[in-house]
Amino acid sequence: MGLIKGLLKATAAGSVVSVGVFFGATRNDVFRGMDASDPIFQHALFKKFNPENNPTLHDLCVRRVSLDKIKPELLEKNSKLTEAFCAGVWGGLGYMAQRAWFARKYQGPETATHLWSRQELLDSKYEVGTLITDHFEVVEKTDEHITVRCGDTPRHPDVRASDGLFEIGAVIKQEEGVAEFTLKSCFYQGLGKAEGAPMGPVMVWLHQQYAKLWMETGILKNCVQ
Repeated sequence: MGLIKGLLKATAAGSVVSVGVFFGATRNDVFRGMDASDPIFQHALFKKFNPENNPTLHDLCVRRVSLDKIKPELLEKNSKLTEAFCAGVWGGLGYMAQRAWFARKYQGPETATHLWSRQELLDSKYEVGTLITDHFEVVEKTDEHITVRCGDTPRHPDVRASDGLFEIGAVIKQEEGVAEFTLKSCFYQGLGKAEGAPMGPVMVWLHQQYAKLWMETGILKNCVQ
């Protein structure tokens, strides 16, 4: 999360966009509440890798886009839109700095099968087992969402000190005339008994700004005309 803080400070300083432009561009990204009935809390991996049932940081960012703005070929099947949005998140500008940072630290022979280049990230279909920049692993894929495990390298497959599930979703709602894009996060401490949530209020706010950045750059890069 320190990387997120640094990236957002850089953005605020004007190295990417001004604060005003950022908040203007993300004004349609909204956060909805999540309760214990949300499927992510019933996920087998959440139960397996959070054995102490530690508190979570969880949120759901939602963005709705009129169907007439979506590329027509992505409206043929919901799965196409989901894959395109997922590829846009990882291959878009929002993930560029973090991808470069991970590459400098972790790209090498041990991680040669991971997705590293922007083109690889844009071309991938994100099937289960896909490894992304030594930090994310696709653990579930449906027509409407792609879920990755995060928090540490996939080379540490067991219970981790820092762990989480991140769900990238898209649903075509013909009756409402919109495509609804979602980014759902659920972070927690896996090892040991936690005394509280994994992040304080400031880091939660920074995380949410980063989620909005991923949302907008993921949609703009790959999904809209």
